[in-house]
Amino acid sequence: MKVLLVTPPFTQLNTPYPATMYLKGYLNTLGVSSRQIDLSLEVILDVFSRDGLASVFREVTDRDLDLDEDCFRIYSLQHKYLLAIDPVIAFIQGKNPALAHTIAARDFLPEGPRFRNFDRGDYYFGTLGVADKAKHLGTLFLEDIGDFIQKTIDPWFQFSKYAESLSQSLTNFEEMEIQLNARETIVTRSMSQIMDRELTMFAPDLICMTVPFPGNLFAALKVGQHIRSKHPHIRIAIGGGYCNTELRSLQDHRVFRYVDFITLDDGEIPLRCLIEHLQGERHIDKLKRTYTLKEGRTTWIDGAELRDCNLSQTGTPDYSDLMLDKYLSVLDLLNPMHRLWSDGRWNKLTLAHGCYWGKCTFCDVSLDYISRYDPLTAGLICDRIEEIMEQTGHNGFHFVDEAAPPRLLRDLAIEIIRRDMIIVWWTNIRFEKTFTKDLCRLLRRSGCVAVSGGLEVASDRLLTLMQKGVTVAQVSTVAKNFRDQNILVHAYLMYGFPTQTAQETIDALEVVRQLFECGYVSSAYWHRFTMTAHSPVGLSPATYTVEAVGPTFEGFAQNDLQHVDRQGADHPIYGEGLNKALYNYMHRRGFGFELQEWFDFEIPATTLDPDEILDATTNQQIADWSNHQMVMWIGGEPVSIQPDEQGGRVRLSIESTMGSEELIVPIESQSWILDIFSEIMEHPISCEEFKKSYQEAVNPDFSELINSSFYQALRAKGLILV
Repeated sequence: MKVLLVTPPFTQLNTPYPATMYLKGYLNTLGVSSRQIDLSLEVILDVFSRDGLASVFREVTDRDLDLDEDCFRIYSLQHKYLLAIDPVIAFIQGKNPALAHTIAARDFLPEGPRFRNFDRGDYYFGTLGVADKAKHLGTLFLEDIGDFIQKTIDPWFQFSKYAESLSQSLTNFEEMEIQLNARETIVTRSMSQIMDRELTMFAPDLICMTVPFPGNLFAALKVGQHIRSKHPHIRIAIGGGYCNTELRSLQDHRVFRYVDFITLDDGEIPLRCLIEHLQGERHIDKLKRTYTLKEGRTTWIDGAELRDCNLSQTGTPDYSDLMLDKYLSVLDLLNPMHRLWSDGRWNKLTLAHGCYWGKCTFCDVSLDYISRYDPLTAGLICDRIEEIMEQTGHNGFHFVDEAAPPRLLRDLAIEIIRRDMIIVWWTNIRFEKTFTKDLCRLLRRSGCVAVSGGLEVASDRLLTLMQKGVTVAQVSTVAKNFRDQNILVHAYLMYGFPTQTAQETIDALEVVRQLFECGYVSSAYWHRFTMTAHSPVGLSPATYTVEAVGPTFEGFAQNDLQHVDRQGADHPIYGEGLNKALYNYMHRRGFGFELQEWFDFEIPATTLDPDEILDATTNQQIADWSNHQMVMWIGGEPVSIQPDEQGGRVRLSIESTMGSEELIVPIESQSWILDIFSEIMEHPISCEEFKKSYQEAVNPDFSELINSSFYQALRAKGLILV
């Protein structure tokens, strides 16, 4: 049995979506031969090449299209675009760094409409440098071509999604089938050619495609259609996030004209059962969480006795087969946090299955990917990190958890430091009070450069209604703790939650303004609340005083629900103003504007004090000692100890990457501090052990240490409690 794992267009340009790597790692544990391909990347590289772009211009010519002014300019400069496309792709792949000077000079690339948004470029790139300026200009060049393709020959084209609007709220399969049988596009032709090449080379028995987002569905079904027509003996399965959330009530049989199987939730055991079935080792009625066509009817089968794997049993994600040196590191937004999503190659890894909180009322907490919490150990995570670094040659990691557990992050950071691992990582969190100043120091020491988390509505009343488990003051304090360690912070923002008033919307914007002005967050993104079928709000709308009004389910997809909020504001009218304000705040401007400036209709004045956030984060009283914590030293290396001119104390020299420091040590603590350093530099010890060692070696009265300037100096230089 040979399995081909496919990511259909389009997800990310800079790094592979992790689903196929996870499944390939699991198939390795079963001894099943597999190969993976990222069509998202390969189609882009095919279309955005000299030959591919020439085909685009030929098709525009052959179809004699009526071009608008922007498209006509690009069409007229096609020779310039053909000349530049291959060098720009190579540059954005990191293969031709010298070209940065030519691109940055702004006399090499033809400049289309996207360059009109080259806002304050000299200001930013005077700071960031020639390479980043060139990368940004190169990205605008590619986006101009993408816009041209969308306007002329393929209306479904977008870089991070394909035909997304077709797949959203697709309750009826009719329109999808019409489009699947419409004319071929340059993207669908490219997909078919690449798949033919792969099938000839690998000859799989089963093709499994991940459909994580609506923008992957059409392409996946189009690939299935092509394979069915030319290679009818190959079986086809799809799964992933879109299927897990949208297709749980599937009835329409027409989708099985393009695929044979649709699996839900974690894919490992359903895939194992499917392989065993195709090998004749398992009856079809013993599949796991799988839709298929049986006697002409869509049939749900979940008869397998096998339980889902623990995360520890799934194997290390396997990055082999992927063209890791060909991903495109684009720079579409200048914000330093925002660029992490599109710039640089990140290895994706999950620390824990599900969400340890699992209560937020807007979230799909009823589904397995949220509800079943299953963490790895820090040791196993580090083993996998080391294996992946060996595979890929990259030490950048994006931990893609729903919300990374603070205690596990602490243990992971300690293990990273213990192993002397050099990695760079970022992840998604909840703004828990557990993220103290000390824990943030530890995470930074282990390689953390950024976190993202949900502030959502920025209103304590609504955060309570959401069961978010945080307050605005708590979020602000935690964000400041990360910021103080030079860790970037991204905030997910929401407007339009049930019963949210106009006043609460404007006050939330004021919270966001102050967070940016204080520098506590680096970037953010507003999205309007959507009621989903599997969230507490969607399952019980009346509890949240809203009314579900559609859409009517017609046999295919069901997830996003339309609703009426009779108690809340007119939510849609606020989107443009909120986004306009946020764009300016992310670029460090507009803080002095009245909030009214961002809206073209009358809004209420904010009820918040101008220093609300600053006051909430000043002089926070956080317990400094707890027997439930651990003590660790993350400062410099103690190298020598010398008598001080003043009697009764000694000077301990500490060398760090930032230079030399001295620690004034009471002479009676001299032996103890050297002994305790030898312990806590290698591994943490409990606060109780630390306290006991001091009491036995120096003074039974431990409070004397805690209240001393010596202890405060220790804390400042690297003694942390986590």
